[in-house]
Amino acid sequence: MEIRRDYYLDKLVKRKNNGLIKIITGIRRCGKSFLLNTLFYHHLLESGVDAGHIIRFAFDSGDDLHLIGENLIQMERERRGVDPEKFMAYIRSRIMDDGMYYLLLDEIQMLDCFVSVLNGYLRKDNMDVYVTGSNARLLSKDIATEFAGRGDEVHMYPLSFAEFMSVYSGDKYMGLSEYMLYGGIPMVVLREGREEKAVALQNLFSEIYIRDITRRNKVKNIGELEDLLNILASSIGSLTNPEKLKNTFRSARKSRITSATIRKYLDYLEDSFLIDAAERYDIRGKAYIETPKKYYFSDLGLRNARIDFRQFEATHSMENVIYNELCMRGYSVDVGVVQIAERNQDGKVIRKQLEVDFVCNLGSSRYYIQSAYSLPDEAKRAQETRPFRKIDDSFKKIIITKDSIQPYYDEYGILTLSIYDFLLDPTIIEK
Repeated sequence: MEIRRDYYLDKLVKRKNNGLIKIITGIRRCGKSFLLNTLFYHHLLESGVDAGHIIRFAFDSGDDLHLIGENLIQMERERRGVDPEKFMAYIRSRIMDDGMYYLLLDEIQMLDCFVSVLNGYLRKDNMDVYVTGSNARLLSKDIATEFAGRGDEVHMYPLSFAEFMSVYSGDKYMGLSEYMLYGGIPMVVLREGREEKAVALQNLFSEIYIRDITRRNKVKNIGELEDLLNILASSIGSLTNPEKLKNTFRSARKSRITSATIRKYLDYLEDSFLIDAAERYDIRGKAYIETPKKYYFSDLGLRNARIDFRQFEATHSMENVIYNELCMRGYSVDVGVVQIAERNQDGKVIRKQLEVDFVCNLGSSRYYIQSAYSLPDEAKRAQETRPFRKIDDSFKKIIITKDSIQPYYDEYGILTLSIYDFLLDPTIIEK
């Protein structure tokens, strides 16, 4: 079964022949290769491009490497990437005329000196270059610096809920429950049976993600890295920082790991797109608060597999789903803080911090969003809306709940809607 990824395909189509290197980033197995080598490849054929003018090459494919006289095992033994001279010689052998050639290159970070190679192809008028990569630090750094404004990034996520529902046979209520448990990694979604999905996720973690991170970053104490993942997975959406995590290690695991090492590990996990950090933003003070942060998993199935599906917290899982959806739609997402001062019963002034789950910015648009699993009564609703009523600007304020309701505005202009409407209608918060 084929899962359409039209949202990302449209992004590539709009960037065709724009003179820039199109760079598709994202966590491993989120569908980058399928997008580039199947969906976009067929788009090119259907738009009249001759197959001989489309050159596909995957740097993690043994068969493709054999074409240029390279070997994955030998490269691993020698701790090196693909020889750029061999690759460029192969590309030269494929160029037969002055017509436009489309280079679709998978896992580009495995090619040594890839920045120089790609910059060289940019100087050729008859080459349009598309690459995928699974490492944030390597690629984002080069997009910003080495490509000197000539890199065009498309960041890809695992399946959105709407994409998931396009191949799910049940209703949206059953679908969301399964989506929050097993996530949106395409190969997992297409598996039949709960046990098969769980095994696939656990295998991905051990055979792909952990191995990739530890090899790339030369991590010696793999157990510490896995313990950190377990702690983060057990506390998604909770405020934390390296110092607090260090104390958790010492109290729960009797470990002497340093906060500097934890900070380094967090960077590795973010670079691999496994987790994402949401910074805190003082809404009234209009300034960022450096620490602590909230960490979310890019895929809830991977998060649940990390803790053997033992700890399912619907409230935090829903918050994680909303965060991922907002990021996928292109919003910059922070955790909002509203500083207030109130008098207690004794007349003393007490300073408090109220939290807004998400402050979402895109261009000149801003939205304040609260994730409320349920709104059973007015007391709970008052609790969720209280931070909104302390914000003295006119940006739209929204509560998203798992309750099955029709969207409505209250007397304060606050929009309340169900998570089903939010996830299935990408324009609903703009209406």
